[in-house]
Amino acid sequence: MKSTPPQITQTLTHSIDEVDAEAINPKALQPESYRLAFDDPEFMARRETRGIRFQLELLKPELEQEARGIHNTVVIYGSARFVDAQTANERLKAAEASGDDAAIAQARRAVRNAAYYEQARAFAHLVATECESEPVEKRFVVCTGGGPGIMEAANRGAYEAGALNIGLNITLPHEQSGNSYITPGLSFKFHYFALRKMHFLIRAKALVVFPGGFGTLDELFEVLTLVQTKKAKRVPIVLFGSEFWRRMLNFDALVEQGTINETDLQLFHYCDEPRQAWEVIRAFYATPSRAAELVEPNTVDL
Repeated sequence: MKSTPPQITQTLTHSIDEVDAEAINPKALQPESYRLAFDDPEFMARRETRGIRFQLELLKPELEQEARGIHNTVVIYGSARFVDAQTANERLKAAEASGDDAAIAQARRAVRNAAYYEQARAFAHLVATECESEPVEKRFVVCTGGGPGIMEAANRGAYEAGALNIGLNITLPHEQSGNSYITPGLSFKFHYFALRKMHFLIRAKALVVFPGGFGTLDELFEVLTLVQTKKAKRVPIVLFGSEFWRRMLNFDALVEQGTINETDLQLFHYCDEPRQAWEVIRAFYATPSRAAELVEPNTVDL
C-alpha cells in the first residue's frame, strides 16, 4: 500500500501575503493567465519564482544608488526601540504624574537609552557635515535599516545636515516602517533579510553599531564573520557604547576558549563619543592604499 507523502509545511512568510496586505484592491491580485508574467503579482509571488525576486531585490536599490552616485556608506545599526530625549523626558513626566512604579521605571530606562539616540543623531550629522566638501566618489553617505530608534536618529542627523541618507527597510509585523527622515527615493523595502544584509555591505566603508537586540547582534556577527573569513574586505567596525558592549559580549572569553584568535579582537573598536567614532574611520583611511578603496564599489564577495 502506497504511503501518502508528508505535506511540506511553509515555515517562512509567503511574499504574496505582503503584496496582499499592501494592495489597494486585493481582488486585483488573482491569477490571470493572459496577464504578462512580470505584471502578474500572484505569479511573481509563487515559491517557484523566488529566485527572480532575489534578483529584483538586489537590483532595484543598486540601480537607484548608482544613479545618485552613491559609492560609499557608513552603516549605522542599533535598536529600533529607543526614542529621542524630548520624547523620553515627556514620557517620564507623565509616568511620574501617574504614580505607577512600573511605568516610572520603564520611562527612566527610556531616558537613559535616549542618550544613544542623540549620539547616533550627532554622529550622522558629523559624518554628513565632514563629508560635505568631499568629491562625490569619496563621500560617505549615512545608511540605516530605515526604521525607528537608532535608525531614525541616524537618518535624522544626516537629514538635519542637508545630506542624502539611505534607509533599507524590511516588512515586519511590528516595529518597522520607513522613518520620515530618509531621502525620498532612497527608502527601500525588502522582503528578504539576506538581500537587505547584502545591500548594507555592498557600499559599506564603515559600520557603527549602537546597543540593540537580536537584530543588531545578528547584523554585527554577520559582518564580523564576513570580515574574519575574508568574504568581505576589512572596514572599520565601531561598537558604540563600550559599557554596554563589554557587558553584553565577552570576546576575551572566546579567545581564552580558543574559538577565535586574539588577532580577531583587532577587527573592531569601542567608542563612546561621536567624534571618537568618526576619527577611527578617518584614521583607517588615512593611508593612500586604504584611501584608494573608497572608489571601489563592492566590499562584500557577491
